[in-house]
Amino acid sequence: MAVRQADVVLVGGGVMSATLGMMLRQLDPSLDIVMVERLDHVAHESTDGWNNAGTGHAGYCELNYTPETEDGDVEIARALQINAQFEVSLQFWSYLVEQGILPEPSTFINRTPHQSFVWGEKDVAFLKRRYERLKEHHLFREMEYTESPDDLSEWMPLVVKHRDPMQRVAATRIKHGSDVDFGSLTRSMVEWLETQPNFELMLSSPVHYIDQRDNGRWKLRVKNQKTGELTKLEAGFVFLGAGGGALPLLQKSGIDEARGYGGFPVSGQWLVCQKPDIVEQHDSKVYGKAPIGAPPMSVPHLDTRIINGEPALLFGPFAGFTTRFLKQGSVFDLFGSVRATNLRPMLSVSKSNMDLTRYLIGEVFQSHGDRVESLRNFFPDAREDDWMLKMAGQRVQIIKQTPEGGGKLEFGTEIVAAKDGSLAALLGASPGASTAANAMLNVIERCFPEKLKTDQWQERMKELVPSYGQSLVNDEQLLNRVRERTLSTLKLG
Repeated sequence: MAVRQADVVLVGGGVMSATLGMMLRQLDPSLDIVMVERLDHVAHESTDGWNNAGTGHAGYCELNYTPETEDGDVEIARALQINAQFEVSLQFWSYLVEQGILPEPSTFINRTPHQSFVWGEKDVAFLKRRYERLKEHHLFREMEYTESPDDLSEWMPLVVKHRDPMQRVAATRIKHGSDVDFGSLTRSMVEWLETQPNFELMLSSPVHYIDQRDNGRWKLRVKNQKTGELTKLEAGFVFLGAGGGALPLLQKSGIDEARGYGGFPVSGQWLVCQKPDIVEQHDSKVYGKAPIGAPPMSVPHLDTRIINGEPALLFGPFAGFTTRFLKQGSVFDLFGSVRATNLRPMLSVSKSNMDLTRYLIGEVFQSHGDRVESLRNFFPDAREDDWMLKMAGQRVQIIKQTPEGGGKLEFGTEIVAAKDGSLAALLGASPGASTAANAMLNVIERCFPEKLKTDQWQERMKELVPSYGQSLVNDEQLLNRVRERTLSTLKLG
């Protein structure tokens, strides 16, 4: 059997692999890149519009990124970090639009105000303090706060109509928030890549074998599920961007850096309304506070969405426990990921996260009426008949070994790279796709350090991301220049 030689193999056809492939193609058009995807289309797992929140996560409305401290203050460091990372994505997408690589921005991103909404004295006090802390920073200088009934009726009419007038409520707003159809974005990137030389897309082709040769190159075997044909691949660099499928492949790679990692899968569901008379009354993303024990992906929100060009309202997501790592995965995924090196961390996490366990069990046994009753916290007039339940995507939260040998459940994304830079994997969930460009920059920095030192790559990188190598958190003038361009190019202003 002939071996297909390549410079780069991208495992997974989602937003992460597409972003990395696009960046590498822009940095060095001579690279021979192969993308392998287990499904018969790209962007049909976590990247698909129905399988994620579609929020351009910038820390504007997601209250879990700004936890309250024990002394009553609000910690904003993570919100600043995520906001700056999303600005990197906006810069990269702006460059691709300007070059004609991506189509009209409205096909994948649309201006949708980002709003936080809370009720009750304690949460109103928290939101006001959060606003005061964030407003001090230039990244959030355009944030607005209100407790005014008139303002709220304008900002979120469905949310406040027929609400108890005696209930104290408050909201914040950033007008230039965004709704992102990551599925459409990814498919547009891959379609362009397919027009380029030295790029091959292999669909219906899961990876069955991965191992590193003595010369440092990686050999992989993929099998076409439709034809049964086996293909051998060999590459100098492999990226595992397969969502929930990344952890099992990382374990198969055998690299030392994979030791101790485990996964905790969480499923999701949306309540969906597509009735025009209701959808037209709401034009924002309204996020609330998460229930005790809920994972970050389950922060409740009432969202305006545009998926494949069609508007809809989504509420949720409602979480549940699953043993699948992928929406179209196997019920044995979780059990198959258990290794001697991660058994103790996984058992440790299961013992120390009883709030999460109770929350997930409660979510699983909810009725349609129970879910609509939760929705009424955000939309008092919601009727059961107007909403249907739709499955969202799977998320595999990271279980990471602690220095003491136990385990910690991480609610973020993490890059795991081999020490020789020949392989990298992306694990985790939120904020995920929104920070894809920043995450893939990190992959390039860790796995292509010598090439990145060259003048050619440095110059190209600053064309792709003008703020590259500088801090948007610390440099207000840089942020102003960057944001003016991206809001204009992507029509978010």
